[in-house]
This record gives sequence, C-alpha cells and structure tokens, in this order.
Amino acid sequence: MTTVKSLLTLFFIGLLMSSCSKQSDKITNVNDYNSYLTNSKNQSLVFVESEIAFWQKKYDKSPNQISYLGVLASNYSKLFEITATIDYLKKAETLLIQSNEAYNYSSVGTIRALARNYISQHRFKEALELVTKAKTIGEGIKETNKLLFDVQMELGNYTEAKKCLNAIYAADDFDYLIRAAKWNDHQGDLDTTIVLMKKAQTIAEKYNNKYLKTWVYSNLGDFSGHAGNIAESYAYYLKTLALDPNNSYALKGIAWIAFSYEKDTKEANRIIDTIAKKHNSPDFYLLKAQIAEYENIEALRKENLNNYSALLQNTNYGAMYNSYNVILFAQDKATSTKALEIAKVEVEHRPTPVSYDLLAWSYYNLGDKQKALEIEQKYVEGKSFEPKLNYHLAIIYKANNQLNKVKPIKEELLKSTFELGPNLERKIKSL
Repeated sequence: MTTVKSLLTLFFIGLLMSSCSKQSDKITNVNDYNSYLTNSKNQSLVFVESEIAFWQKKYDKSPNQISYLGVLASNYSKLFEITATIDYLKKAETLLIQSNEAYNYSSVGTIRALARNYISQHRFKEALELVTKAKTIGEGIKETNKLLFDVQMELGNYTEAKKCLNAIYAADDFDYLIRAAKWNDHQGDLDTTIVLMKKAQTIAEKYNNKYLKTWVYSNLGDFSGHAGNIAESYAYYLKTLALDPNNSYALKGIAWIAFSYEKDTKEANRIIDTIAKKHNSPDFYLLKAQIAEYENIEALRKENLNNYSALLQNTNYGAMYNSYNVILFAQDKATSTKALEIAKVEVEHRPTPVSYDLLAWSYYNLGDKQKALEIEQKYVEGKSFEPKLNYHLAIIYKANNQLNKVKPIKEELLKSTFELGPNLERKIKSL
C-alpha cells in the first residue's frame, strides 16, 4: 500500500512539474495585445490620407510649387508602410521622379528621397547611382554618407560601407548607432549589436521622439529574439504597440513568438489573419504556409502559397520578393530551374553572401551538389552569420560527404531554432 501511495505521489508531482514547465514556456498573454487586434480605426492611416488630400489640393491650385511633390511622395511612402500596398510606393516614386526632373536633379534632399524609395523596392544599384550623385553635389554630406552606408551594405560592398560608417562617427548620434549596430550584426557580434541599439533607445527616449522609439523598440524586439531573450523580445513588441497600436511588424513578431516558441499555431494564425486585413503583405501567406507545414496540413500549405503567388502577380513588386521566391521555387522540381534564374539575377544585382547562397541552394536542389559546394566555399563560408545560410551550408556539406564540417554548424544552429522556426528545427536535428 505504501508503495502504491509513493507511486501516486510521484505521479502527481510529475504532473505538477510538467504543468509548471508548460506555464513557464508561455510568454505571450492575449490580454496584453488583443485590444490592438480589435482596434478598428487606424489613426495614422486617417492622418496620412488627410495629409495627401490637403497637399494634393494645394498642388492642384499651384502646380509650380515643386516642393509639394516631395511632401506628397513622403505621405505616399508612409501609406505604403502602413498598408503594404505596393502601388503607393510606386506612386511615391513617380512623384519623386517628377520632382527631381523639375529640379534637374540638383536638390540633394530630393535625390536622397528617390534613393530611399529605390532601396525599399530593392533597386539598390539605381539607389547607389543617385546617392553617388548627391555626394558629388556635396551638400549635406553627412546625411548622404548615412544613406550611402545603407546602400553599400545592401550591395555587399562592405569595405566601402565601413568607410561611410567611419565618416559619420558620433557616439551620441542615433543614426550612427543604429548603423554601427547593423555593422556589428553583419560581423556576427549580436551582443554588441544589442548594446548599440539600447544606446540608440536611450537617445530616442531622451528626445521623446515617437517615430524613433517605435523603430528602435520593434527592431530590439527582433534582435532580442535572435539572442534567445524571448520575454524581452515580447516586451519590446508591446512597447512598440503602445506607441503605434497598428504596428504590423510588432504584431507579426508576437505571432512568431506564439508559433515558433510556444507552438500555439491557432493563436499565431489568429494574429496573422487579423493584421493581414489591414496590412496587405505577401509574406503573411508564407508564414501561414509555414504554420500549415508544421501542422502537417498540406492542402492548407499549398493554398497559402497559391495566395502568395497570386498577390505577386502585381509586377510592381519587382525584385522585392526574389529571395523568398528562390527558396520557394527551389524546393519544387517543376520550378527549380526558375529558382536558378532568379538567383542569378540576384547575384548580378546584389552580390552579397545571401545572394550567392541562393545561387548555391538552387544548384543543390537541381542536383549539382558540387557546384553548390564551390559557390558556398568561395562566397558564403565565413562571410555571413545568418542561420538560414548556415543551414544551407550544412546541408550542402552533408551532401558532399564533408560530415566533419556539419557538426559544429549544427551545434550553432540549435541555438537559433527560435529564429529559424519549428520546421527547420526538425530538419536541423536530423542533420
């Protein structure tokens, strides 16, 4: 009898410990963010739309006032950020081209504005031409160097990017700090990246700048998650939403925590479905496809991928989703050749380790594992600390029977399972 009692006691202790363990894994609380999901009115959207109506009316009355075009373009860019409707970004481009032509490409601020638009469209070489032109003019050189750093990083011109970073050095400057953070993230130094971002946070809070605070909180949400500090990541997303209740980036971050960390697919889908009604971004369908794959619901996975493809039929997206498309097309034999074609374009337009990894991954999926290995070793190995790239590297090493190189990569990847997601976590464990 005593033995039975002891066993029952142990059993209930085990249940209690299991329950406590599950509770400790729970970070999100629907009561923290549900009001942001049910919020029907977007004050930022209403304000921007009213601004566009106001400035358009002024421009219609005085079409010789070229400066109005820049104001309109800025508001259309904001409209794109809020809604993810690509036509607004293209409208901003049209207005900025019109403005630059009126100024005969002599206004540095207007040139830089068009360059930023091209960066958003992933037209980095065109952006570089514009920023170089702005630098030649010489006015506002520090602001131009900041933008030049951004473009050079996107193009993989890291030596030139570092020169620009050195040229704008100022230990107490927000713009410098966030770029220094980006540089250290590129170098694989996540700890220093977060330290620099928190210094930028202090500055944004000191000046109580809502835009800067929103930006830095949402990005710290990302970086904290990458560092494995999920609770801190969640807290930063909530801080973002307190300032901007319709911030889709923060809501998506919370959805990712629900899915990747808590494995709560139902709640992750609920969040995504709600924000997708207001923010028409194609990558929401890719996230829903990942969740369907995790749940092993193939029909739903395909449905979401079809929805993603349908949205991309709008040619205005240009190269913005090329990286996603390569990964998507490479895994299907029917489209693997198409993946290779896109990857080659990416390398031509943006010769970064990321682009070369896409090229290697395309060759691997086409069965040319040797070619894939050659590209990875020459252009990717030791040049990037991105977990997804290192996952591809490990797969290609394994395919080429270089198993001694797989183990250390696998150990590092297992530290990044939150960032990579549950589907890749399964695959990593089987490496």
